[in-house]
Amino acid sequence: MAIGVRLDEQLHARRMTITELAARIDITSANLSILKADKAKAIRYSMREAICAALECQPGYLLSFDPTLPTQQLLHDVLRDRLQHHLARVRRL
Repeated sequence: MAIGVRLDEQLHARRMTITELAARIDITSANLSILKADKAKAIRYSMREAICAALECQPGYLLSFDPTLPTQQLLHDVLRDRLQHHLARVRRL
């Protein structure tokens, strides 16, 4: 199961950039980019509240749930295993 972030969809619907949102809610663009890329481990309620206020949306609009997708940890493990396998092949050459 996986919970995804739909910040990109909300920004696109409002024709707003990450930079504009960051300026409105006084959070760095880098932190918002991490959230937008679905790389954040957690999100504070205060940050969610600020984003929702700036985008005039409900908190549920920012998140999605798809039980068919792997969790972030599972995906991380798969990618790590593939990389280790690839490196082992390269070392044999």
